[in-house]
Amino acid sequence: MDEREKLRKFRELDDAFAQALRELDKTSRKPEPEEAAPAQDEPHESDPHGFENRLRALMADYQQSDTSVDTLLRTMLKLGKIA
Repeated sequence: MDEREKLRKFRELDDAFAQALRELDKTSRKPEPEEAAPAQDEPHESDPHGFENRLRALMADYQQSDTSVDTLLRTMLKLGKIA
């Protein structure tokens, strides 16, 4: 797998994690009026398996194991890229 493909995979996983963090943040605070109605084209935030399903699909598409994704998350945490 070349470097461009690896970078593309990382960006897609990073986007999925960023979306999950936004969803977690929204559930931990009171929604503001403009956030009260979710966009129709986005997955519904009350779906507890939405993020997991999207992540599993990406992992399957890119043949990434649970271990490799776990390592990625731990590395991102250590580097301060995610909270």
